[in-house]
Amino acid sequence: MPELPELEAHAGRLRDGWAGHTLSGFRPFSFAVMKTVIPDPNEGVGRPLSTVGRRGKYLIANFDGVVFVVHLMQGGRLRATAPASGPKAPRGALARWGFDGADDWTLTEAGKERRVGVWVFDRRNGPSTAEAELFADLGPDADTLDARGLGERLRSRSGRLHNVLRDQRVVAGLGRRLANDLCHVARLSPFAPTGRLTDDEVKRVHLALGDLLQRDLAFEVTQAELVNTAKRPTNVHRRAGEPCPTCGEPIREVAYRSYVVNYCPTCQTDGRILADNTTSKFLK
Repeated sequence: MPELPELEAHAGRLRDGWAGHTLSGFRPFSFAVMKTVIPDPNEGVGRPLSTVGRRGKYLIANFDGVVFVVHLMQGGRLRATAPASGPKAPRGALARWGFDGADDWTLTEAGKERRVGVWVFDRRNGPSTAEAELFADLGPDADTLDARGLGERLRSRSGRLHNVLRDQRVVAGLGRRLANDLCHVARLSPFAPTGRLTDDEVKRVHLALGDLLQRDLAFEVTQAELVNTAKRPTNVHRRAGEPCPTCGEPIREVAYRSYVVNYCPTCQTDGRILADNTTSKFLK
């Protein structure tokens, strides 16, 4: 799933390439992709794209007060495509935005889950209550927190560090890849209990977060579009068996049904191997 740096860079690409261009049409190709009914998405037609931003893992495109919010989930992509020559949907397409004088945006999703979502909100007469409700449970964006604020957020939720970092209600914008690398750079076990984090450990997490966001954003702005996770820079994420970039120890993994936690025993767990199941007792 795209995380904060990827979406920040992608919002910039969409903003730089399409700001000022008028929406000529919007068409959903799947009933399930639309998460709102009011306002009608076509109320954005004829309005110029004011800006494209991001909140957590959501992209936000503002057409002069008519706002489209898109969540790409795991397999979604919002790409530039040649202007449509007819009503037929491209393969895998869930929705399409047409523009005057510019390429279309086409929303696609790999797989069959159909979890990608599009919301439409009306800001023409002020802030949208419905939009605020969508984001009500979202924690502050990870790149907006100082060390003290990050510590307060992490300690507010009891759990393993890797899990809490990915909890969008605690901190918005982080996912599995960044959580794996963040724990590694901070030299902390992914299973470290957040309620016991010391001030020094919180400071290490905050410094690691800043370094990784800077690293990832520098990479993402060189890309023409969102790329696969395998192409993104990483320290330990999905590198089980490879040497740790810090100490050379083979990277280990704890595999769950839908994701994998990666770590270096030497750098993060004092040499201890974490049990490969959810009941591991190696917390630090």
